[in-house]
Amino acid sequence: MQGEDSSNIIPVILSGGVGSRLWPLSRELYPKQLQQLHSERSLLQDTVERVSTRQFLAPMVICNQEHRFIVAEQIHAIGIDIAAIVLEPVGRNTAPAVAVAATLCSDIIDDAILLVMPSDHVIKQNDTFHRAVATALPAAESGRLVTFGITATGPETGYGYIRQGGKIDTAPGCFDVDSFVEKPDRQTAETYLASGEYFWNGGIFMFSARKYMAELKRLQPEMERLSRRAVETSVADMDFTRLDEKVFASIPANSIDYAVMELTEDAAVVPVDMGWSDVGAWDALWEISEKDSSGNVVSGDVIVHDVENSYIRSEHRLIAAVGLRDTVIVAMDDVVLCANKNNAQDVKALVDQLKQSGRSEYVTHTKVYRPWGWYQSLEVGESYQVKVLNLSPGAKISLQLHHHRSEHWVVVAGTATVTRGEDIFDLEVNQSTYIPVEMKHRLENKKDVDLQIIEVQSGDYLGEDDIERFDDTYGRS
Repeated sequence: MQGEDSSNIIPVILSGGVGSRLWPLSRELYPKQLQQLHSERSLLQDTVERVSTRQFLAPMVICNQEHRFIVAEQIHAIGIDIAAIVLEPVGRNTAPAVAVAATLCSDIIDDAILLVMPSDHVIKQNDTFHRAVATALPAAESGRLVTFGITATGPETGYGYIRQGGKIDTAPGCFDVDSFVEKPDRQTAETYLASGEYFWNGGIFMFSARKYMAELKRLQPEMERLSRRAVETSVADMDFTRLDEKVFASIPANSIDYAVMELTEDAAVVPVDMGWSDVGAWDALWEISEKDSSGNVVSGDVIVHDVENSYIRSEHRLIAAVGLRDTVIVAMDDVVLCANKNNAQDVKALVDQLKQSGRSEYVTHTKVYRPWGWYQSLEVGESYQVKVLNLSPGAKISLQLHHHRSEHWVVVAGTATVTRGEDIFDLEVNQSTYIPVEMKHRLENKKDVDLQIIEVQSGDYLGEDDIERFDDTYGRS
C-alpha cells in the first residue's frame, strides 16, 4: 500500500519504444514516452513519479542510448533520484532488458523484487496501482512471476489477454494464470469480456530478480548467459551505464511474454482496475482525454464547427475544421496527419512507407534536442540550411569543426561566448561571426538565461554527421 516501506522493490522502467502509431508527434528520436500527452509532464516523468514513494527503492530506467540525455534531463527536472540509467546500444526487446536489470538490481540488494513497467502508459488511479503492487508482493517474494491483469472495459482486439485461474491461498488477491491469449478477433474478444475470466495483458510484471534469472536460465539459457555478460562488460559513462554493444547485440531478441511468462509454471496474475491505457494510438489518446460537449479533444490553435468525436491537435499553425466526424488531425510544422479515428492503428503503415522511401520524417522532428539544449531547422535548400540554436544556461557545444560547411552565427537572445580558431570572444544581441570550413569552433552560454542564435550553414554537404569533435562536456565521440 502506498506509503508502506517495502524497501526491496526496485521499479524497472522500460523506455526503449518508439510509439509509431502516435506519429507524427512520436518519432524515433523523440518518442511518445518523452511527450506531454496526458498531463503537463511526459509519460516517462509520470511513470517515474508514480513509483517515487516509500513503497519503492529508487527506480532504474533502461532506454535507447539515443535518448539518454533527454531521459536524464526529464528525470532531473522532476527532482527524483534514480538508481541508474542503463543504455541499450540496440533494441533486443523486453526479455534481455529485464535480464540486465535483474543482474544489476541483485548487486543493489540481495533479495531485490523487480516491478517491471513500460514508461509510456497512463495510469489514472495511482493509489489503486500501489495497492495492487502490495497485493502482488507476497506472491513475488514466494517465487511467483506476477503479471497485472487489467480489467477489460471493452472487446479490444489490439491487446493480448490473460485468463485467470484459481486462487493462490498464500497470497490473497493473486491467482494462477490459466493461459495467455494472443490478440483475438472481435467476436472472440466479446466472449472474453462476457465471461469475466479474461483480463488485458498490460505488460507490467513483478518478481524477484533471482527467480527471473533462474527461469531465464532454464528456458532461454543463451539469453541468460549473454545478458549477464553484457552487464559484466558494461562501463560507466557519466550518469549512465553503457552496455557493451557487441555482446548485447548478440543476445537473441524476445519479449518477456514469449521468452518466460508463457512458458513458466509459476505465473500469477493480480486483477486490477486502475484507469490504465497503453496510449497505443490516437484513438486511445482520444478515449482517455477530456472532451468537449461534442466529444472532441482539441489541443493548440484549433477552431472547429460542426465537428464531433474527433481528436484535433496543432503543434504549429492554426487548424480550422468543419463538418468532420470521428477524425484525427495532428499538425506539426513539417507534417499534417489526417485519419479516420477508427483507422488509427493503421498509422504505423504510413511510418513503414516513410522508412521504405528513405524519408526522415519518421525519425526526427524539425526541433532536435541535444544535451546542451535544442536546435530547430527553419529552412533547407540545396546548399544551405537555416537553424535556430538554443543553449541552456551554463551549456556549451563541443569543440568541433566541419569539413564540408561554413557557418554564420547571429545572436538574437542572450550572450554567446565564441571560440573561433585561437580567438575567444563574446557576442551580444545583433552581433555575428563567421566560421569557415575546417576551423575549430565552440559556442558557450555562460549566463543564467537561454542563449539563442540563428545559424546559417552553407556548403556542399549539410548532414549532422559532418562533425569532428575535439572536446565534449557530454562525453560524445
